[in-house]
Amino acid sequence: MEIKKTSLYQLHQNSKAKFVEFAGYQMPIQYPEGIVEEHKFTRNHSGIFDVSHMGQLFIYGDDNLIEDLEKIFPLNLKNLKLNHSKYSFLMNDEAGIYDDLIITKIEKGFLIILNAACKKNDFKILSRLLNNKYEMLLDNERSLIAIQGPKSVQILSDTINGVENLSFMSGNWFFFQEQKIYITRSGYTGEDGFEISLPNNCAENFTKKLIEKGAKLIGLGARDTLRLEAGLCLYGHELDKDKTPVEANLKWAISKDRISKGNFIGSNIINKQLTDGVSKIRVGIKPEGRIIAREKTKIFNQSDLHIGEITSGTFGPSVNGPVAMGYVENEFSKKNTKIFLEVRGKKHPANICGLPFYKKSYVKGANK
Repeated sequence: MEIKKTSLYQLHQNSKAKFVEFAGYQMPIQYPEGIVEEHKFTRNHSGIFDVSHMGQLFIYGDDNLIEDLEKIFPLNLKNLKLNHSKYSFLMNDEAGIYDDLIITKIEKGFLIILNAACKKNDFKILSRLLNNKYEMLLDNERSLIAIQGPKSVQILSDTINGVENLSFMSGNWFFFQEQKIYITRSGYTGEDGFEISLPNNCAENFTKKLIEKGAKLIGLGARDTLRLEAGLCLYGHELDKDKTPVEANLKWAISKDRISKGNFIGSNIINKQLTDGVSKIRVGIKPEGRIIAREKTKIFNQSDLHIGEITSGTFGPSVNGPVAMGYVENEFSKKNTKIFLEVRGKKHPANICGLPFYKKSYVKGANK
């Protein structure tokens, strides 16, 4: 099967990116400065991420569309304002997560951003659940670029006037070189930033403008360390079809009024777990030494019982130490619980801790 390339592939190559195959795409993992420097630059300045491999699903329809989507997603879409976004899930009947996603209300419909590895399957599932009643477009003619970090608003507003007025999780249509682009104030790094959906044919020019203003290209390696420090889940690691939003400690993303009505896919299981509790739950984990516990690392309690597993682990440049997330049996999930991580045959001490490891800097209101 042919590996796909994004519209920015040539720009990545010219910038001496090291590539990896990810979700069927040739993607930049890092640039010559390396993951740690790219991570720090994003936290202190402004990084550009090519996330064009992700799915941009446009669904258009009448008032019935909202009703039908509410049977699928655990969101109050009737109250979602135009050009506002929410984080949510596509679930199965057991409330297992097929994908986590961002859904934005646009004129005459919704824009849903899907994970790259899940987008084709998501499209099939949604087409079936909506009985092919609505116009659905998984748009491959558009790129998706994120700019993240404290200088992002200044850099982007120099190129696109008006973005500084967007508040967190809201967006709007703008113009670049006479082409319509959609910008939301969002991202997945724990920093203020924006995601820009724009036609493939102007993506490279747009990105070069941001680089000229001082932003730098950042690879998937630093994107992973940034999101992990911010305590954000990655599909295929913290989330999959065998884990529910309650187990993932994401019940905040389910609308309270939808829980009480319980008329969405997986709602019976969600209600039961909220009432009875869960046997396993996602937690933050801080190793005591410098050991890095990678995915699949086994977690033990003080009595040497196997109580869970790491789902993501790395060195956190902004916190200057190792950080991890994983699932443990609920009775061992309290903060400051002492645990042990088995790395290369030895057990190393660690503690359950709160999330995020690094405090988010999202802008809740617009910069006026």
